[in-house]
Amino acid sequence: MSTYPKTVTDKRLFLIDKTIAAHGYRRDALLEILHVAHNTYGYLDKALLLHISEMLNIPPSQVYGVATFYKHFRLKPCPHTVAVCLGTACRLMGSQKILSEIEREFNVKCNEVSENMTLYLSSVYHIGQCATAPNIIVDGKVVGNATVEEAVNRIRQVLKGEEF
Repeated sequence: MSTYPKTVTDKRLFLIDKTIAAHGYRRDALLEILHVAHNTYGYLDKALLLHISEMLNIPPSQVYGVATFYKHFRLKPCPHTVAVCLGTACRLMGSQKILSEIEREFNVKCNEVSENMTLYLSSVYHIGQCATAPNIIVDGKVVGNATVEEAVNRIRQVLKGEEF
């Protein structure tokens, strides 16, 4: 059974569940769902793989087998994850500029881990908060109406171990 409670407030899990639903809970969408999960979390942990297994009603061994077959997927976490929404509303409000500045400022490319292994940067499409575009997710917390400066400062905060 999944260790994720049904009342989870982590927007990242909401995005995974939304992706699964958008694919009609089809088993043949597993690879796409794993890509979205990995890009959102920065890695695929056991609890997340079990959650996906339950949502798609397929054996955990099959989900784990696909996740370990492809070298793109990491099963261990990076201490900090940042996801920049590139959905239409966010893109129109400047999220691509935010993503580019994060890449430059922290010397990390999208969908990669920084050289010092402390930051995983990814892009996601539509987190369901278009009214507060552009949005970024820093360690599971949504930052709405984000500016380039705010995004960089929030990331600096979490890399220093500070809360925001």
